[in-house]
Amino acid sequence: MTGMLSIPAIIERIAQIDQIMSPQAAPASPAPVATGASSGTGLFSSALSEGIGQGTSLATLVGGPAGAPGIPGSGGARALAAAQAQVGVAEQPPGSNDGPRIAEYRSATAGSGVGPWCAYFTSWAAAQAGVPLGEAGQGFGSVSALYAWAQRTGRATAAGPGVQPNPGDLIVWGGRHIGIVESVDADGSIHTIEGNSSNAVSRRTYGADGGGATGYVHLG
Repeated sequence: MTGMLSIPAIIERIAQIDQIMSPQAAPASPAPVATGASSGTGLFSSALSEGIGQGTSLATLVGGPAGAPGIPGSGGARALAAAQAQVGVAEQPPGSNDGPRIAEYRSATAGSGVGPWCAYFTSWAAAQAGVPLGEAGQGFGSVSALYAWAQRTGRATAAGPGVQPNPGDLIVWGGRHIGIVESVDADGSIHTIEGNSSNAVSRRTYGADGGGATGYVHLG
């Protein structure tokens, strides 16, 4: 017979009629794709810096207890991230061993008081990372006491020729001072972040001997 529509033509015609009778909603615009500084990495870094700068722990930022399965990074890496967000925080007034942020660092150590705060700072960073220092997580105000605890618990490594720390390890100079290793260069130079360094949280660089470092403490 002539004049009959083919089956494909019939199906197409039915689809056209159906579209006229029941028009579909316009498709949603595609979600914008993040680029450059708005990438996921940039957004996370910004949130990390701003959050920890306001006293928010890493555990809160990632939505769970720091150190829990699924949260990336070792305890040392998380402590380093906490310390990096504090670079530039200074005493108020200079030389006072005090200030709003310094007082917060002290709060991570039981029985703390105004005084030299390099150990308070590392105790705070470790607590933020979910790996608090001390048998009871009490933190330390004394560098000597902190290193003695690290030696008792197998966390300490004596400095010496061929001994190289990892980023996130604590670096200790006798009972005088302590900081956090940020990176180690190919030639062995050690970059650190230290509380109570020139009255502030400061970056420092040393030779392969760590500027005469006594040892290193691994946070796990």
